[in-house]
Amino acid sequence: MAEFITRSELRAFAASRSLTEQAELRKSTRQRASEGSTFLSHSSKDEDLVVGATIVLENHGARVYTDEVDPEMPPYTTDETANLLKKRIQQTKKFVLLVTKNSKESKWVPWELGLADGYKGLSRIALFPSADSAHDTTWAESEYLGLYDRIVWGRMKDYREPLWMVLDHKANTATPLSNWLAA
Repeated sequence: MAEFITRSELRAFAASRSLTEQAELRKSTRQRASEGSTFLSHSSKDEDLVVGATIVLENHGARVYTDEVDPEMPPYTTDETANLLKKRIQQTKKFVLLVTKNSKESKWVPWELGLADGYKGLSRIALFPSADSAHDTTWAESEYLGLYDRIVWGRMKDYREPLWMVLDHKANTATPLSNWLAA
């Protein structure tokens, strides 16, 4: 059975690294080009979960891009911010949305997802749901989130051990996360 990662598990992934290592991880995302990267969209209220999500994605071959550490982003939201976000979403290879109960309150998260949908199509977008429990689906209350595949942990046919995968919940099929990121 597939499970969603919990907020506490994402925090534990981050805590498994020293504060120096966490800072270096965040710094490394600032220094890489967005071309070919994986755009990690998230609510600013979920900043404490970003390092954990980045660790999971990078352990499977992603080079994660997050906008808040982009040195070209203006310090205040302007037209330039919106134009640069559009450019970055177009440049990245994949788009992953860290979905939590905070996502629906964000003004930017739905906008970024809509842009990604238009630029990338469904096959290059995945939701990375995180809730208080592994089976909590309150994060999915926005109907449009049902359109997208989900990053989950669990068992997959023909694999002995549980693994991270991208689940197409409509077709009940999955692809190992590392394969999805590489495609």
